[in-house]
Amino acid sequence: MITGGDIVTVRELIEHNPSWSRYRVSRELAQRWNWCNGSGKLKDIACRSLLRKLADRGMIDLPAPRMVSPNRFRHLPVKPVEHDTTPITEPLAALQPLQLLDIASAAHAALFAWLLARYHYLSFTQPVGENMAYLVSDRCCRPLACLLFGSAAWSCAPRDQYIGWNLTQRRRNLHLLTNNHRFLVLPWVQVPCLASHVLGMIARRISRDWQLRYGHPILLLETFVDRRFQGTCYRAANWRRLGQTTGRTRNGFSQPTAPIKDIYVYPLQALPRLLR
Repeated sequence: MITGGDIVTVRELIEHNPSWSRYRVSRELAQRWNWCNGSGKLKDIACRSLLRKLADRGMIDLPAPRMVSPNRFRHLPVKPVEHDTTPITEPLAALQPLQLLDIASAAHAALFAWLLARYHYLSFTQPVGENMAYLVSDRCCRPLACLLFGSAAWSCAPRDQYIGWNLTQRRRNLHLLTNNHRFLVLPWVQVPCLASHVLGMIARRISRDWQLRYGHPILLLETFVDRRFQGTCYRAANWRRLGQTTGRTRNGFSQPTAPIKDIYVYPLQALPRLLR
């Protein structure tokens, strides 16, 4: 959770070092807060993202930017991509085996981004930090669903109580969790049991995929479901509902700034490893 004391720390750091750039401020804070990934690399990009959010809310005054950000394309509008919207209503068995379209392909990456931007209620922005994207298709390569996983919430009391870790353990092991930021079954796809089947398929491979890309496994999945939805597919896929968020967002702002959501988790391995 980002507390009032943390915000005071950020303000004082900026005020006492007027010559520092945003880059240097974010790296200093990441070091103080021990924001590192599994390989020990500072998560200064995530820290800069947090600083921008604090500035947008009027909580801090950031130094003026000194150069064009290399991440500037993250906030550009997603370009439309033509795609087929012919209804898909066959039974799940008729669509199998389901496939994963290669997001490394520019065409598939562009389609993935546009489908989320066009059809997901939260739209799409390019994720920061470790992340994994999946574009699921049927055996004929017709897109069915999009899933995006990224950084887990810094603080989430029901989740942390479920795991049983203390602050030190959370700081050390948070990179072993990932949050399902987006899950979209395309609106013209009306296939019973598809959503829970896709969740199960991804759960069986995401830790291995993360290990190959980032050098460490994933031990637990989490997601926050807006209360306008029932979370049916997560429950059908054996995710466990732990309670509700407080509205403080994934970065843990001390004051509620977002809608309250239901918290679901899915352990991939035995949790004792998270207590080390």
